[in-house]
Amino acid sequence: METHNTINEQFEFSGKLKTYSLIAIVLGVIGIVVGFILGPEREFANLLLNGYYFTCVCTAGVFFCALQYAAQAGWSASLLRVPQAFAKVLPYASVILIIVVFCGIHFTQKVVTEEGHQTITGTYLYKEWAPKAITTPGNEAYNKVIAGKSGYLNIPFFLIRLAFYLIAYSILGLLLVKYSNNEDELGGMFNYKKSFNIACAFLVIFGFTVPLFAFDTIMSLDAHWFSTMFGWYNFAALWVGGLSVITLIIITLRRQGYMQWITADHLHNLGQLIFGFSIFWTYLWFAQFLLIYYANIPEEAAYFYKRWEPEFQPWFWLNIVINFLAPFLVLMSRDSKRHEGVLRTACIILVFGHWLDYYIMIMPATVGPKGRGFGVQEIGTFIGFAGLFSFLVFSALSKFKSMVPKNHPFLQESLHHHI
Repeated sequence: METHNTINEQFEFSGKLKTYSLIAIVLGVIGIVVGFILGPEREFANLLLNGYYFTCVCTAGVFFCALQYAAQAGWSASLLRVPQAFAKVLPYASVILIIVVFCGIHFTQKVVTEEGHQTITGTYLYKEWAPKAITTPGNEAYNKVIAGKSGYLNIPFFLIRLAFYLIAYSILGLLLVKYSNNEDELGGMFNYKKSFNIACAFLVIFGFTVPLFAFDTIMSLDAHWFSTMFGWYNFAALWVGGLSVITLIIITLRRQGYMQWITADHLHNLGQLIFGFSIFWTYLWFAQFLLIYYANIPEEAAYFYKRWEPEFQPWFWLNIVINFLAPFLVLMSRDSKRHEGVLRTACIILVFGHWLDYYIMIMPATVGPKGRGFGVQEIGTFIGFAGLFSFLVFSALSKFKSMVPKNHPFLQESLHHHI
């Protein structure tokens, strides 16, 4: 394996990495087509699950960059190209998510009655509030509770909000990449100061809107239920999932001979973040669950009742085992966070663990008990999105002239980072 020792190295996206990404995309397309043939309702749920996960991971990349710039952190300067690649991919992920949501709302399910007449049964996604009949007084499907929320939960306003969140995140993320590239070309502190200002603006906007992004995209699938903790619970999942993918890609690049300046000390920092925020995710999961379980208010308990049905209960408990016990037991010690193989294994577990977390959030509300298990639709759609993500991220990385922001003011601190 060739080893690249200069910080001026440029990533070349080729070989098995590119081939496997393209194969995964093809398999994913086949899986999605087969999924729609087998059942469009379940396939739409899988597209929402993977589209949301894809978007969250890319958004976590922007958040990582913004956090480092706003904190004026030095340790991370030499690895910023990886989350910056996520920022470059975020617009593509956003477009896919918006298309999935739009189609899931506007395409309706039709069944043939015994008399041979077609009857519209509702939308594929957001079926508790999106169908017009639910908010139309006098209609047999009219729901007073949902009608009371129609000022917020209506299709035009819903799509406008979703587009606003994703456009804002994408623009600010691309600006961080732009100023970093300009910094490489021009040097000096001018572009770094711009990056600092953009990072602060992003963190303010993100802090206020990321709970709303989760409320709209996921919590509104169960429109009768709400939890004020749900937004931050989703943020924790977004952040841990994003950190895990960032770490996996860095380890993959190191094994390809790139980014040899990344040491066990950098991996240790990433491992600390993954470990710490996995515990934070667990705290939010437990607090939300325990308060609702203890109060036993029917309107609140209905959310967990769905997920305690026999079809979902094993996955419900497996979720907490994977996303809490695995990082807790594997990453607790200092040595495990510094060992590339152990950290890589923990990250792979968490990537699948938080996919399962989103599965538990989405499937009971969209498909119900018949959505139990993992078949062609789940596996095929996940493989397709994983291949597309890999292809776009590594392609974005190959466009950088250098694998490190070589004029970053804290680069030397990062290259000599030691803990």
